[in-house]
Amino acid sequence: MNEEKILIVRCGEVALKGMNKPYFERMLAERIKKRLEKAGYASASVTRHEGLFFVRFDPSLDQMAVAREISKVFGVASISPAVEAESDMDSIGEEAVKFMLRLIEEKGVKTFKVEAKRADKQFPIQSPDIARQIGAKILIGCKVLKVDVHDPDVRIFVDVRHDQSYIYTDKIQGFGGLPLGTNGKGLVLLSGGIDSPVAAWMMAKRGMMLEAVHFHSYPYTSPRAQEKVEELAGIVASYCGSFRMHVINLLPIQEQIVRNCPEAETTIHVRRFMMKIAERIAKDCGAMMLITGENLGQVASQTAEALVVTDESVSLPVMRPLIAMDKVDIIEKAQEIGTFETSIEPYEDCCTVFLPKHPTTKPKLERIKASESVLDIDALVEAAVASQEIIQIRG
Repeated sequence: MNEEKILIVRCGEVALKGMNKPYFERMLAERIKKRLEKAGYASASVTRHEGLFFVRFDPSLDQMAVAREISKVFGVASISPAVEAESDMDSIGEEAVKFMLRLIEEKGVKTFKVEAKRADKQFPIQSPDIARQIGAKILIGCKVLKVDVHDPDVRIFVDVRHDQSYIYTDKIQGFGGLPLGTNGKGLVLLSGGIDSPVAAWMMAKRGMMLEAVHFHSYPYTSPRAQEKVEELAGIVASYCGSFRMHVINLLPIQEQIVRNCPEAETTIHVRRFMMKIAERIAKDCGAMMLITGENLGQVASQTAEALVVTDESVSLPVMRPLIAMDKVDIIEKAQEIGTFETSIEPYEDCCTVFLPKHPTTKPKLERIKASESVLDIDALVEAAVASQEIIQIRG
C-alpha cells in the first residue's frame, strides 16, 4: 500500500461539461493545487483519473485539515479521506480491517455497513458480493463489531477501480460550482452591507474572477467604515483569491446631486452615477459585467422601476445573483461563508448620506434624465475615476 495519505475529490457540475470537460477538470486541478500551495501543502500532488481527483501528501500532515482547504475550492462537490489498496479482495479486506480498527479506537464505532461500487466492470466480483465479502473480513478482523444494515454507526464505502481500490467513510461537502477563472471577470460594487459580499461570492462560485469597487463619502463616512469593507473583501478573497478593490470618494457627486436635483430622486441619481463609474473602471480592468447585491423590492432603489432606470445608465450587463432571494436566505448564506458578523458592524456607508425622507420608488426615466441634464456627468465621472485609490485585497 502507498504510505502517503490520500483524499478523493469529486467534482459536481464539472462532470456534466461534455466536450469541454477536460478543460474544466484541468482548471479545477490547478485551483486545488494553488489552494494547497497557499495553505502550506505545496508537496501535495493532484492527479485526475476516471472523473475523480486524487490528492496525495505526506503521512505526517493532518488529513482533515488538507480536506478543509480543498472544500473551499469552487468546483469541488465533496472530499473523502481514504485509504488505498491493490484491486484484489485480500488486499482490500486487509486495508478495510485496518481502517475499521482505527475508527473503533478513534470514534468507538460498534456497528457498520459496507457499500461497494465496482467502477472497473472487468473486476470478477459484482458490487453486492464485494460488500458481503469485505464485511465478513471486517467481522473476522474486528471482533467487537456487528453489522447493522439499517442504522449503522458508520458506512464503509469500497470503490473498486482497475489499478487501485479505495476505502472511505466520510464525505466532506464542498460548495460545488465551477472552477475560478472559467467564466471571465466581473466588477462587483462592494459595500459594507450583508448583500454585496454574498453576491460577489456567488459569482465567484460560478467561475468568475473578481475585481471590486467601493464608494465612500468621507468625511461623512469614517475610515473605519472602509476598513470594514476591506475586511469583507478579504473574506471573499479567502475563497476566490486576491483581487483589486477600487475605492472612490462619491461625496463631490452627491453634493452636486443634492444642490441641483429633486430631493426624492437623490437615491436613484446617486445609483446611476455609481454604475457609470463602475462601468468605466470595469472597461479599464477588463471586466465584462457589473455585479451588485441588489434584491428586488428590498429598498427604494431596488424596485423594478428603479432597477430599469439604473440599468439604462450603463451599457455593460448587470448581474444580480440575489435578485429573487429572501433576505433570510441571504443572511444564512452570509453566515455560512463568514461575512455576516462583519457586515452587521454598525458603520455607515455612502448610501445613507443625504438619504431623502421620501425617495421615489417608481422613477420615470425621462424625468430622471431631465433632472440630471443640469450636471456635467462626464466630468464628474472622470474626476471620480481619476481620484480613485486601488487596494490589493489578499486572499
